[in-house]
Amino acid sequence: MSINYAEGYSKELANAYGYVLYFGKLWDTENSRKYKTVDAKTIKIPNISTGGRVDGDRSSIGDFSQNWDNDWEDKTLTNHRMWQTLVHPQDIDQTNTAASIVNITKTMNETQKFPEMDAYLISRLYELKDELDEITVQSPDVLNKETVLDLFDEMMDAMDEALVPPSGRILYVDTYTKTMIDNARESYRVNGDDSIIKAVSRIDEVEVISVPTKLMKTSYDFTSGWKVSEGADQVRMLLVHPSCVLPIASYSFAQLSEPSAMSQGKYVYYEESFEDVFILDKRHEGIQMLVCSVED
Repeated sequence: MSINYAEGYSKELANAYGYVLYFGKLWDTENSRKYKTVDAKTIKIPNISTGGRVDGDRSSIGDFSQNWDNDWEDKTLTNHRMWQTLVHPQDIDQTNTAASIVNITKTMNETQKFPEMDAYLISRLYELKDELDEITVQSPDVLNKETVLDLFDEMMDAMDEALVPPSGRILYVDTYTKTMIDNARESYRVNGDDSIIKAVSRIDEVEVISVPTKLMKTSYDFTSGWKVSEGADQVRMLLVHPSCVLPIASYSFAQLSEPSAMSQGKYVYYEESFEDVFILDKRHEGIQMLVCSVED
């Protein structure tokens, strides 16, 4: 008898996101628990707005009217993924259970699914942010040890001006940008360069997470697994407040079927999920990106 254990499987994976995904903090934001799908693929997000306060009058009663409004921001899931495999009983017996379905799916998750989810998230955030607020792709030479903290400081200033909460910001950087930041910090400590004191102080306000370069691209091909798209640009820095990101990872089916005549005596494993990432439109200032073209 086959049992669909999608719900338990989904919870198990969610518990692992913070440990195995580079963007685990964005795949597990408060929004992922706050907003749910209302049908198979739609999320409805309430947007409530109010008017401001006015001066009070102790000697009269003013006119009463509705001073708030409600609208809905709809998001539609489009990323439908699946994976399947056959496992012969002899492969399990002859490998001392090393090829059991648990080990097979664990390996698939760690080597295929999780990197794909990271690649999807960064490219999706780039796509959505660019639609809301066009991102200028910079020349590769704009970023170096001397400029990296100044460029970061500009991103922080943009968030400050947009009233993005200062607490909780995360800075994702590729491997080489992380090295530039570390070198700039060290230069300040050794030489006491007053020109970068503000930026050094500001970068201590955020959590800095280094991400492999190939998982910081603007575009990927997800036809089979994932690979970097030809002509993709490099995301060098992503400054983000998790409150503006809405991730969805919903497993609708995960099942292992016993060997049967229909499967020619083999175990059959199949899973499918709906995974997507959205930006809350009214909070998009909580995402700032530095994107550079890639040298040929």
